Amino acid sequence: MKKRYREAALKRMSDMLEAAMLSSDIVLAEKYASMAWRTSTKHRIRMPYIMRFMFCKKCKRFIRPGVDSRIRLGGRRPQAVRITCLYCGHT
Repeated sequence: MKKRYREAALKRMSDMLEAAMLSSDIVLAEKYASMAWRTSTKHRIRMPYIMRFMFCKKCKRFIRPGVDSRIRLGGRRPQAVRITCLYCGHT
């Protein structure tokens, strides 16, 4: 029973973040992303990495790669991806 709730919550979070990525309206995208974040915290489900990197670690705002953030590659091998939030400046 618990596994079904977890799978349903993950599916909802995935759908909401996908809608946020595709939305051209910034306010609507923020709302979808905050709903996904609240679903994760309400059901105590850890977001997969692919979803988690879309949120700033400092201000918790939704950042679309390349639009609300700056993406750079690290210098040495293995190269690290540095995502800088353009809202608060956190790397």
